[in-house]
Amino acid sequence: MILSDKKILEEIDNGNILIEPFDIVYLGSNSYDVHLGKYLAAYKDRELDARKHNRIEEILIPEEGYVLQPGTLYLGVTQEYTETHKHVPFLEGKSSTGRLGIHIHATAGKGDVGFCNTWTLEITVVHPVRVYAGMPVGQLIYFEVDGEVINKYNLKSSAKYNQRTEKPVESMMWKNQF
Repeated sequence: MILSDKKILEEIDNGNILIEPFDIVYLGSNSYDVHLGKYLAAYKDRELDARKHNRIEEILIPEEGYVLQPGTLYLGVTQEYTETHKHVPFLEGKSSTGRLGIHIHATAGKGDVGFCNTWTLEITVVHPVRVYAGMPVGQLIYFEVDGEVINKYNLKSSAKYNQRTEKPVESMMWKNQF
């Protein structure tokens, strides 16, 4: 079951959901709009290796915006820092973003109970498009969990994306054993 706007506000008051900064203007009927942060990143190498730490180049989005190009995976980040202690957050693109040909995630649209951080976005574009820090890019929806959670993300020793950041975080696949 997806939380309504009223239930999201109740869960914020109860300390089960945290959104910083929070502005009620961005609360929809069953979602909360998130915005593109001021940092992007792109991998330095065109060929990536899942067993190696692939280095990224940081991009600060200037006031006049930054033109994303097709054929490049950009890592973005939300302005909003979130914590979800009781629900499963899902990040979806806004329809206006999609209508510009911007995809904000390749596969990682679901968070875990206990996820506490900004959201790294896996951005690709269909054609060149100029983006701006602060523009709406997605929306968070929250699902109720049936049953007690014993393995919260922020308490897992194997969690790779727990360090609070305002910058995009590259893949940490190389930390897995395979």
